[in-house]
Amino acid sequence: MSGLAGVALLSATAGALLAMSFASTPLMQRKLSPEQASVFSKGDRISKNNSLQLPELTRPVNVLILGIKVLTTDVQNPPANLKKLRYQALVNSFDGLTDTMLMVRFNPEAKKLVALSIPRDTRASVPGYGITKINEANVDGGPALSAKATSELLGGVGVDRYASINVQGVQALVDALGGVTIFVPKDMKYKDESQHLYVNLKAGQQHLNGDQVLQMLRFRYDEYGDIGRIQRQQMVMRALMEQALNPTTLARLPQILSVIQSHIDTNLSVEELVALVGFAARTNRSQVQMLMVPGSFSQPNEYNGVSYWLPNVQRIQTMMAQHFSFGTASADELLISSTRVVIQDSTRQVNAAQAVASRLKQNGYGNVSVAKPNREPLNITRIVAQQGDVKSAEAVRRSLGFGEVRIESTGELDSDITIQIGQDWVQNQTRSPQAAN
Repeated sequence: MSGLAGVALLSATAGALLAMSFASTPLMQRKLSPEQASVFSKGDRISKNNSLQLPELTRPVNVLILGIKVLTTDVQNPPANLKKLRYQALVNSFDGLTDTMLMVRFNPEAKKLVALSIPRDTRASVPGYGITKINEANVDGGPALSAKATSELLGGVGVDRYASINVQGVQALVDALGGVTIFVPKDMKYKDESQHLYVNLKAGQQHLNGDQVLQMLRFRYDEYGDIGRIQRQQMVMRALMEQALNPTTLARLPQILSVIQSHIDTNLSVEELVALVGFAARTNRSQVQMLMVPGSFSQPNEYNGVSYWLPNVQRIQTMMAQHFSFGTASADELLISSTRVVIQDSTRQVNAAQAVASRLKQNGYGNVSVAKPNREPLNITRIVAQQGDVKSAEAVRRSLGFGEVRIESTGELDSDITIQIGQDWVQNQTRSPQAAN
């Protein structure tokens, strides 16, 4: 009830405070030509303003989010205060390569939010520039070309709006929100003097400020490179969303609006932006799904030494049908015997992973393996649909009889389903008739 009260308080008070700011003018810092603007669903209305209450979404909306890092060496004429620096400093600009790309679907009809991460090294067709890495589209043609390339990659799905934010904006936004409590999955230490980038984080649950979150997001010097960073991005997004209902957020609205005005370029209006944020805050955690474009790493010498993430067209088609209500999924039956299940234990109970693996094998799962333990202690077992396959994840949950399904890409890369065992497994063992035999 306290959560509902918080939402009601936030809705009523924020509506009263911001009513004068709900303009229909987009918060754009870059100009789009009429042809470029037409890429984004021709400006169809997506929200309505309800007097002194928060605006509401009127239909499902696909928003392309571009995270951008621009250094002084990336621009021909950097700001005067940065020209004399002897290192590559960050520039408050939106004209560089995209470090992060997300297609987010806000669906008020299904009461569901889906965030699809697109690896920056995805091999894609960029209209007018041929086959290249998809993160180059923003440099070549801004958000409109990025939207075209993304739409083509995802089988032709429409893009309603875009929002670009640079890394300084991410840091400022986290600070404006009062930081974020998150589990850092591993020790992260890295130094790059050429950019004055210093990463120094310890593993474990902690409250991070904007600079520390940026360290976590920019770190990609591990075995999975950019794909590992995408997994950490999803952890940060989920942690921020889980804190969104905190009533203290209301007192921070002026700082948040200031960040939006200085570090975000979007063709969303304030009304539309608040409608999206309000919908996200009210969405049940189980209905927040985080995916990644399915694919695989290219081989070292496959493309003249250029490293790509190679998208899997068939799996993309299935994912778009299941989660974006676009196109049709393949008619393949759910084959339990071939579902790739990987188990990670977080309970530190002897043989927990092996016991779960045995139960699955008894129920017909023939491709089950045990990976390194998950370092984050969990109360509830997570059944992670790594490839976005809801039916397979739900089938695994039914087979186990416990846990919660999560549609996100934070499990083992090569799995269909990753099971991260929590303390509820111990309780299930105590109650299970099998345990008594």
